[in-house]
Amino acid sequence: MRLGVLDVGSNTVHLLVVDAHRGAHPTPMSSEKSVLRLAEQLDDDGLLTKSGADQLVRTVAATKSSAARLGCEDLLAFATSAVREAGNSAEVLDRVRGETGVDLKVLSGEDEARYTFLAVRRWYGWSAGRLLCLDIGGGSLELAVGVDEEPEEAFSVPLGAGRLTRTRFRHDPPSRAEVRDTTEWLDDQLAPVAKKLRRSGSPDRVVATSKTFRTLARLTGAAPSSAGPRARRVLTQAGLRQLTSFISRMSAHDLAELEGVSPSRAHQLVAGALVAEATMRALSLGELEICPWALREGVILRRLDHTNGPDDGAARESPPARTRRPGDTGRTGRHGARWS
Repeated sequence: MRLGVLDVGSNTVHLLVVDAHRGAHPTPMSSEKSVLRLAEQLDDDGLLTKSGADQLVRTVAATKSSAARLGCEDLLAFATSAVREAGNSAEVLDRVRGETGVDLKVLSGEDEARYTFLAVRRWYGWSAGRLLCLDIGGGSLELAVGVDEEPEEAFSVPLGAGRLTRTRFRHDPPSRAEVRDTTEWLDDQLAPVAKKLRRSGSPDRVVATSKTFRTLARLTGAAPSSAGPRARRVLTQAGLRQLTSFISRMSAHDLAELEGVSPSRAHQLVAGALVAEATMRALSLGELEICPWALREGVILRRLDHTNGPDDGAARESPPARTRRPGDTGRTGRHGARWS
């Protein structure tokens, strides 16, 4: 089955096409991205502007055409924080549906955390034990922890890299006062979440996903993408602290010249680094590992768990629990939710 996943995020619209069969890992076949920066097209009242809505409709229509051209038998379309938080999201979604035929599902922040956690669990397997998963997006930071495929705790806090860039910085590069004040503010914001996560117990493995974490790891010496997805990549607190001090003095234009930095995200890299550093500090993490799978893969995996094919939108009986390998920890749980 050829499956398309349309992800409308705060910064980009991403179409991922995979060769997906139930019970098998999805194999990427094609990836297309369009930069929209929807989070930056909200007006003072928190409404998505007409220009932003026009661009979204055009991009979704073009992406739907691409999916058809690439032979997708099914298209899963979802939107995250930028659309979710727009005061006129219902009107925008109605317009997208009416003009393109694509029914965008809006994920809650907690759902984002849970889907991402599923992807990370499947990537590392049961032997990873208790997982702590972190994901910095454009609008929010997701955190989840647990020993099963369903996390015991899942949080979403409005500390995305794009959001902080827009609301906390007035200069490029940000002033020393902006960096200092934002650092102190982040510590305050993360303290309650960190307290709740600590109560759930110490993780056996700490994992981060998302473009922000991958970029930060690359800038601190992690293997490039050409080394393949199986290369072990880590981000240390010491390395991140040194990197943050360095990049916080650079303009977005100069950051875009660095190897591994996407020009479309360069302007929010400093904010992303501050969020990452504050999160590691709040949770007393010296090191975390970078996982190549994230939200999109989680959405695909859950769909494949509960459907037999692209024409069946109803939940199916869950597949048999997998046999646990020697040394594995955690329960062989099954998901009860479905994508609809």
